Amino acid sequence: MVSLVLTSPFVVAQEYEKRSPPRKLTTAQAKVAEANYKKYCVLCHGEDRQGHVNDHAPSLRSQSLFESGVPHAILRPLSFGREGTPMGGYLDEVGGPMTLDEVWNLTYWLFEKSGAERVRLSTKPVYGDIKQGEKIYQKECADCHGKSGEGVTGPALGNQSALAHNTDEFIRYAIRHGRQDTPMPAFEDKLSSADIDNVTAFLRSRGKNWEMKKNILKALPTPEQYVINPDGKSPNFELSDGLYVSSHDLNKALVAKNKMVLLDTRVTSVWQTAHIEGAVPLPYYADLEATVKDIPKDVQIVAYCSCPRAAADSVIKQLRGLGYKKTATLYEGIFGWMNMGYPVMHGDVLD
Repeated sequence: MVSLVLTSPFVVAQEYEKRSPPRKLTTAQAKVAEANYKKYCVLCHGEDRQGHVNDHAPSLRSQSLFESGVPHAILRPLSFGREGTPMGGYLDEVGGPMTLDEVWNLTYWLFEKSGAERVRLSTKPVYGDIKQGEKIYQKECADCHGKSGEGVTGPALGNQSALAHNTDEFIRYAIRHGRQDTPMPAFEDKLSSADIDNVTAFLRSRGKNWEMKKNILKALPTPEQYVINPDGKSPNFELSDGLYVSSHDLNKALVAKNKMVLLDTRVTSVWQTAHIEGAVPLPYYADLEATVKDIPKDVQIVAYCSCPRAAADSVIKQLRGLGYKKTATLYEGIFGWMNMGYPVMHGDVLD
């Protein structure tokens, strides 16, 4: 049961019932989970789970996150990703590289590493004044999370899949207690309990029109499909910093039907959702030598991601080490490409 404790005329602190810990991983399960973290997560979340290594990926060692978020607030984005962000889904059912058991075990491994104790959160709606919550949000939250919740240096609080997956109490808990080891402060000593409810209600109001659709997984390209426009001329890119090609120049080369290989270095689940036409999914965590053996070294290769460049840069660096010299990274990334109005292939969905 949740109890209320009056600590001052302004702030009402909330004490939460402790929950028993989830199942403990075996030594073998923990070893595999740690290896999966290093393979799939370190690039953005960091070796020590500190977060903000690339693309403002959140800390995965914050006490309040694991107190309130295990299992589902961790399991769901890990499994299905965050639509509209660089976070792809890692569950094999949506095109990712991990089984359901592996996703569960990684969730519990992260919890064990955090040292947190779980608390029991209510699943009931949080009610508040949405207009007042918006005023407070714009004053206290917009600098980091964006005026429309799009995310700046902090997570995108207006992300539709996040709002669909997270309970009101999970959101309120984060506002109240902050996120340790991150720039996100606790607001329990700054905002009244009513105003925390107002902000929670405002954020919840942003997620009313989200509709879940299931992607139909496409067949992955075969090696004979890797090179697009095989009879075309090679593009003559002028690379900035000897590495980067602009969206303008890449689109010009595609329109001219130049011969090249496009590598989508994101997790394969987001390639399934949307990708530049002709792109081959080659995730940043793939066994590169085994994967690229079918790609000729005399063809121009352009890699892209959504970080906007971290994953693609990592792959290109490895390719150059393997002797692939005609390589480049798309500077703006796929989100920049899309925002500039250039086309992508969208995945099929079941209504």
